[in-house]
Amino acid sequence: MHVQEWLDTVPAAAVYAVVALVIGLESLGIPLPGEIVLVSAALLSSQHSGINPVVLGACATLGAVVGDSIGYAIGRKGGRPMLAWLGAKFPSHFSEGHIATAERSFEKWGMWAVFFGRFIALLRIFAGPLAGVLRMPYWKFLIANVLGGVIWAGGTTAVIYYVGVVAESWLKRFSWLGLVAAVLIGLTSLLVLKRRAKKARPAPLETEPEAVPAGE
Repeated sequence: MHVQEWLDTVPAAAVYAVVALVIGLESLGIPLPGEIVLVSAALLSSQHSGINPVVLGACATLGAVVGDSIGYAIGRKGGRPMLAWLGAKFPSHFSEGHIATAERSFEKWGMWAVFFGRFIALLRIFAGPLAGVLRMPYWKFLIANVLGGVIWAGGTTAVIYYVGVVAESWLKRFSWLGLVAAVLIGLTSLLVLKRRAKKARPAPLETEPEAVPAGE
């Protein structure tokens, strides 16, 4: 079952909770499809009056900020042994190459790595724990974390919601236009066929004049 189809089967409150939880766990450092869940829920909110996009965006933002903060605390306490443990558990996400790439980004960009990491799948998982491991000052991390979470979660929700509304409106308009076009095409085809049938109809045979006797 598709994510959006599954979300459509649960109450609105559960949708908010699932979005916040999945994004929070992903931000904490667990590789989960947070962006897919958020996009699916935002698209669903454009078609489902029971799901408020503002509340959805707020829940997504809360999950992102809280998850990143917990990930920062875990990374600061666990240090590099924790990254080694994660590499053994999730080699496709926490391989030495990925960790080295993320470290270079943090060393070069600092706070901006946390901010822009929110928009990149790999860094979104790394940002919190790695900032803690590298002992970035928490106030710097918090500013970048909050700004990135608000813009990413709120922006994604708003964009997908309005795209869904516009698409649904366009599809409804298209269905009416399609119906009108189908009727016009049908009537035109009927008139053309009638005209062709009339032209193809054989003309009635003219009666030959009766022969007049020669004596008359």
